Amino acid sequence: MKLLIKNGIVINPGDRSEKKADVLVRDGVIVQIAASIEEDADRVIDASGYYCMPGFIDLHVHLRDPGLTYKEDIQTGTAAAAHGGFTTIVAMPNTKPVADCPEVIEYVQNRAKEVSKVHVYQVGSVTKGMKGEELSDIRGMVKAGCIALSEDGKSVMNADLYREAMKIAAEEKMVVLAHCEDINLVHGGVLNADARSEELGMPGITNAVEDVIVARDILLAKETGVRLHLCHCSTRDSVRMVKIAKEDGVKVTAEVCPHHFSMSSDEIDGDNANYKMNPPLRTKEDVEALRNGLSSDVMDVIATDHAPHSDEEKAQSIRKAPFGIVGLETAAALTYTHLVKPGHLTMMQMAEKMSLHPARILGISRGIIEVGAPADLVLFDPEYKWVVDPQQFLSKGKNTPFAGKELTGKVVATIIDGEVVTEDAAFLNK
Repeated sequence: MKLLIKNGIVINPGDRSEKKADVLVRDGVIVQIAASIEEDADRVIDASGYYCMPGFIDLHVHLRDPGLTYKEDIQTGTAAAAHGGFTTIVAMPNTKPVADCPEVIEYVQNRAKEVSKVHVYQVGSVTKGMKGEELSDIRGMVKAGCIALSEDGKSVMNADLYREAMKIAAEEKMVVLAHCEDINLVHGGVLNADARSEELGMPGITNAVEDVIVARDILLAKETGVRLHLCHCSTRDSVRMVKIAKEDGVKVTAEVCPHHFSMSSDEIDGDNANYKMNPPLRTKEDVEALRNGLSSDVMDVIATDHAPHSDEEKAQSIRKAPFGIVGLETAAALTYTHLVKPGHLTMMQMAEKMSLHPARILGISRGIIEVGAPADLVLFDPEYKWVVDPQQFLSKGKNTPFAGKELTGKVVATIIDGEVVTEDAAFLNK
């Protein structure tokens, strides 16, 4: 099978090159990149005016499968991922049962191979049942193909137990994905503790809820030597601590979610649970710090924290509804609209934070456009303007605060191992 992509603006974060070029793919592998390639192919795509980027890699996705498939399942979640330009995703362990053993790891990864072209890595939980009392079968999960640990949705509050898990993870060359939240400081909070939560009469979540655990986890990573990745950072002090930790030689990386750099708590539209996520939308000062952290490359990754829920669950008051919003199908456009277009990031930085850096954190040979690399590619139109309509999502979850918002930038095609998995025929047949 040969695929020829012509006239695209090829962005390769591997060598930081950006050039108009043709890309030839054979049997799932990139075999040639040149100014002009004239060769017969099974399919030729004219990518004039589009960026040809490495497929996006999302380090933070909730597929809800097994056990919570009324919210999402592996088939719908990976379809949403491909629709949003993601060719590889990392699934969090807070399923039912929890992904705390080899059997659940194998189930997810085998099921993904059956129903999706998207590459799926299932994360293992740090503790059994995510109860924070006893370590999961970490080495058994490694043998089943697990490459990362997380207790996402909560923190392991027992620091000694968490340190022991980090030691094992370091020995097994795993990365630990940390959800930083001191549960003892939450006090029933549902929104950021600021003027907007007071106006709405909602209990607040202070920045310290995140910051205290960020500091603790960095210190534990420094002691154990584990590779630590901080999930969904949302505060200005998280950015400061990551910068200091890196300067101190700690093996730490950090992600920011599109909702946290695109929207502040001021924009919460009344008692609407589509604005409820954890960590919550923060102040404008925090948003500015996150953008600066991404711009200066202190913050390494853009990840979605895609967290689908049913319409009924999100129709409740903010006080009662579950935390979380979907993000796979809006992430690229939000990044372009709120970071690239205003000049906070270059397109190269977007490719680094959505493709190259996540691949390097996982230790996989993707996130680049080079001869010999797997042909995981995205064609992205930087000019197209569109209005977010959740009913057009392929995810079961429609819970987004961006409904009705106009965004710029559209994923035109997603190519995985040389196969065009999703495409917008109106754009490719222009």
